[in-house]
This record gives sequence, structure tokens and C-alpha cells, in this order.
Amino acid sequence: MYKAVIFDMDGTILDTITDITDSVNYALARMGERHDFTADRVKLCFGSGIRADMEKTLALSRGCSDGDLEWVGDTIFLSRFGFTEEDVDRLESIFNPYYTAHSRIHTGPYEGIEPLLQKLKENHILTAVASNKNDGDVRNLSDALFPGLFALSMGNSPAIHRKPAPDMIDGILEKLGVQRNEAVYVGDSEVDIETARNSHVPCISVSWGFRTVEFLENHGASFIVHTPKELAALLLNHE
Repeated sequence: MYKAVIFDMDGTILDTITDITDSVNYALARMGERHDFTADRVKLCFGSGIRADMEKTLALSRGCSDGDLEWVGDTIFLSRFGFTEEDVDRLESIFNPYYTAHSRIHTGPYEGIEPLLQKLKENHILTAVASNKNDGDVRNLSDALFPGLFALSMGNSPAIHRKPAPDMIDGILEKLGVQRNEAVYVGDSEVDIETARNSHVPCISVSWGFRTVEFLENHGASFIVHTPKELAALLLNHE
């Protein structure tokens, strides 16, 4: 049995996309950009850390296709859509405080997540959160929505390299006193798959989050579960 399970937050344990979408559309409106995007499109922009998320959001507002959003900031440069780094700074400065103030309006745990975490705790399995969401938001949401269920929660901050760098996972394992072969990482995106690979821990992908099963398979997902109950069985029966 695993000694520790590390979870991503957005799209894995928390259904945050409605509050994120509302905040994205608000920030875009403040900048005079198109601001009528649905949750299904906005979720494609999020998961790589706030800076990259804002870059993709700006690209979306200027007509970037869903298929190309994955590559904005990597092989597709922001300049292709007529934006500058200053534009990204401005969007981030509007989005961050608005989202923090409105992050718990529609947000809540996915059905079955709280019983899963309780079951892990009953079996003396340590749990933690590693998220590219801003650290303050991660801690606030963890404390408010999962009181007493996580040994620690860690989000994006200047003090640590964001996922898919292994730093968060390394730090969590060290603080928990758990070896890599005793832990598993659970997430919903390609960033999580790469994070686990870079951290040399196994990864379980979930299908209810921000990415489709086909997308996860295309990015090398080893295990995909479709319900928290299925995830619980996999975690508790691991030898």
C-alpha cells in the first residue's frame, strides 16, 4: 500500500472551473477583449501556472484554436496574437485579486473526493496537494474545503519552480518523510503526467477534470480512472 498520495487541485479534487471562467471573462472584459468564453474552452488554458495560463487566455481571446492553445508560450509565441509581456502582466494583475475574492462561489470537491480522502486517512495514508495555482489560493481552499484531510498543501510561488519541475513533489516527499517508491501522484493534465515523470513517481490520471481521456492518452497517461471510487480501489489495493 502507498504511504503517501499527492494530488493536483484544479480538475482533480476540486471543481474550480466555473469560478475560474467567471474570473477570466471579468479580467478580459476589463481589458476590452472578447469575454464570453465557456468553461470547456477556458479549462484548456489552465494547468501550467498562472503566467502561462494568462498567456493562453490572451491567445484564446484573439482567436487561438483549441488545438493550438497547448503550444502557446512554447512553440507558438504570444506575439503571433499581437500581445506583449506587458499585456500578460496587466491581465494577471486583474485576474489574480478578482479570482482570490471569488474562488469559492461555485467551487467544491468533486463528488466522491471527500470520502476518498477520509478512507485514505483511515488507512494511515498521508495525503498532500501540489498545484500550479497560486500558493495562497491553494492553502485557503485546502483549509476551507478539506479541513484536516491534507498533511500539507503547496502551490505556485517565487520560492519554488512550478510543475512540471519536480521541486514541489520533492519538497512534499521530504516533509512527509516518504520515499519515492512509497508515493503516487494523481492529476488531470499533461502537466501532471510530466511532473510525475520528472519526479520519478508513478502517476494516476483522472478523466473528470480539465482534459479529455484522448488528450491524456496522447500525452502518455499510464493509468486513467473515471471515478473517485475507482481511484480509491486502485490506491488502497496497491501492493
